[in-house]
Amino acid sequence: MQPQTSSTIGRQVPVAVLTLVVLTMVVAAATVLGFVAWSSANIDQRSLERQTQTVSRVIQSSRNEMEQRISALAVWDETLINTKLAFNANWIQRNLSYRINDSFGYNAMILVDASNKGVFAIVDNLAVLPSEVDAATVPFAQLLESLRTIRPLQADIGTPQIPAVITDFLVVDGRPAIVSATTIVSDTGALKQLPGSEYAMLLTRYLDSPMAAEISRNYLIDGGNFTMTSSSSPDQSVFPILNNSGRFITFFQWNLDRPGQMVLRQTIPTLAIAFIAIACLIVLLLNQLRRYADALKAGQQYSHYQATHDDLTGLPNRSSFEAELTRQVEARKTTKTGVTLLMLDLDRFKQVNDTLGHQAGDELICAVADRIRAVLGKAPIIARLGGDEYGILMGQDGLMLDVHDTSQRIIDAIGQPFSLRHYKAHVGASIGIVSVSALEEDVVPTELMRKADIALYEAKAAGRNRAMVYEEHMSEMLQLQHTIEGELREALQRDDQLSVSFQPLVSQATRRVVGAEALARWSHPKFGQISPGRFIPVAENTGLIEALGEFVLRRACELGATVPGRTIAVNISPTQLRNPQFSHLVFDILHRTGMRPNDLELEITESILLDDEHVSSQNLRTFRTAGIQIALDDFGTGYSSLSYLKRYPVDRIKIDRSFVSQLADGHDSVAITKAIVTLAHAMDLEVTAEGVETEDQASILGKMGCNILQGFLFSSGVPAARIVEILSDPANAMVSRSMRLRKAMSR
Repeated sequence: MQPQTSSTIGRQVPVAVLTLVVLTMVVAAATVLGFVAWSSANIDQRSLERQTQTVSRVIQSSRNEMEQRISALAVWDETLINTKLAFNANWIQRNLSYRINDSFGYNAMILVDASNKGVFAIVDNLAVLPSEVDAATVPFAQLLESLRTIRPLQADIGTPQIPAVITDFLVVDGRPAIVSATTIVSDTGALKQLPGSEYAMLLTRYLDSPMAAEISRNYLIDGGNFTMTSSSSPDQSVFPILNNSGRFITFFQWNLDRPGQMVLRQTIPTLAIAFIAIACLIVLLLNQLRRYADALKAGQQYSHYQATHDDLTGLPNRSSFEAELTRQVEARKTTKTGVTLLMLDLDRFKQVNDTLGHQAGDELICAVADRIRAVLGKAPIIARLGGDEYGILMGQDGLMLDVHDTSQRIIDAIGQPFSLRHYKAHVGASIGIVSVSALEEDVVPTELMRKADIALYEAKAAGRNRAMVYEEHMSEMLQLQHTIEGELREALQRDDQLSVSFQPLVSQATRRVVGAEALARWSHPKFGQISPGRFIPVAENTGLIEALGEFVLRRACELGATVPGRTIAVNISPTQLRNPQFSHLVFDILHRTGMRPNDLELEITESILLDDEHVSSQNLRTFRTAGIQIALDDFGTGYSSLSYLKRYPVDRIKIDRSFVSQLADGHDSVAITKAIVTLAHAMDLEVTAEGVETEDQASILGKMGCNILQGFLFSSGVPAARIVEILSDPANAMVSRSMRLRKAMSR
């Protein structure tokens, strides 16, 4: 290889300048595209917020309109006379049915007496048979009971009376509907009724296609419809409709108006023309670069060959061999081929080298390389690792010869005499073997080299001139991981090992238990209690986290339904949040268990925010819209950033226990923790400190203004029955001192 001339070096200068120009143009184009895309996305996001606000107002307007219309019908002397005082079915059909069905478009009207017994019903403009009227009132029993608890205001004679009115969203005969109920009173005040003796009127309108079409037509909403499932399409959005108790009833779904996308489509052609022109210029520049690159290619290839091959034998050297081993190990799953590594060391080479000289030793090294090539052919990778040591890398496919037979043929070939400077030299070979299949996980190339070396020295220790396979002795952690995976799969199919404990969340200001965090627990019949720190990572890595997370979420919601008004926190993994069906699963569990969305808090990690994945972001927005709280767990330990807190819908941050455990006067953690609390409160976020173990820590956190405390100072995780007792009993909920709560927890 000749050294570079001054001409060659001179050519590299314009190449570098040209490369910089090309990169600048590419960066400029990418910046323009990025800005246009960002602007379009920002416009679409603001459009989505406006549309969501419009839908919310439309739903509320429908409730208000129904209340006004039913009040107009019920506050009327004629209605009172013809329903209660002198029942007249013909009058009701002529005067009320026409307005309800034809004018207002409602589906049903039901009249009930003071005991909530049905006396008359009209459904879809048809009178219901008297024998079936009572059955028609069944879905509204709870609403009527609530109505009777509201006493109408008593007015003077001659003054219109004010009825009791209640409106709610219900599921009627399996269909979501808006229902309004009111008492029938006098509009002149001339007809007096005893309190509680009033008849009541019910109006029902189903949340169905006709109503969705009316909303879409009146408010210019595209493709509006009611549905029980949340759409995962990026071109659609949903608004969850909740009843007065905070429970999910249905979604209102519509096609998003994307003005940003329209602007982008109009801008693309112009940008495309500009980029084509730029691309043509770049092609010309690249053509010029190619001419310079060709001149450098030959020299680079030679330099690379020298860097990756052994000068004596021409075989790849150690660095090249290790790089190829790493590549094959990483490519196993793609190629579906395992890897077999052989480490070969010559026996009695030192005697030959010392007796016949180093030149003869070099000839022997080259001759051994030739014999290995003759046995294996061109396919395997053969390298000289240094001295008299060789490495052999073979694929592990169905056409590969048995590794033991191959190793023995290599040993037999090297065992034949070598002619060196008119002398016969006899050497042997010892081989260490290690194999890794295409299915094995977490394979480290350096670990394979170490195992092959161990097998090689075992072969030498066993008498030399032989091959030995490394006997797989898994490390304790790796063996435990595989064991946990198998046992966890079985535990998820059973109902007697996995459980959920609940660690109390304590108000810093009042020292009352205000909620609990759900914690997965595993009691194995053989290994006893297995720490979540061991089985949770295994579940994450093996895809079991979704089944485990659903189990914990379901148990938490079952408990949350029994203690309304208390916050129940549940950790969710990035894998769960990336699932487009996860929001549907959460709402289905809430619906089945009866837990209010406002009582559920989902804890996410900062890695989810870094993800910035569409499905995850959409799920978070859907949860927030439904009233579910979002907490950012382990804050301060990862890629904490103010931009993430501003960009994503988060209600609370949780200070990691690593900061709390070091809280002491004068320690740096005090300043860091105080800064986190101040930042959170400035952004209207609640703060929870986990891992509180001493009264001193609790006192310091209290002075900082931390809202919620959690840790062993108060309690570890307790069974569901115990936490329900604590949350339901005010005496147990009050914890003026930590000892009192710990005593209560130990009962």
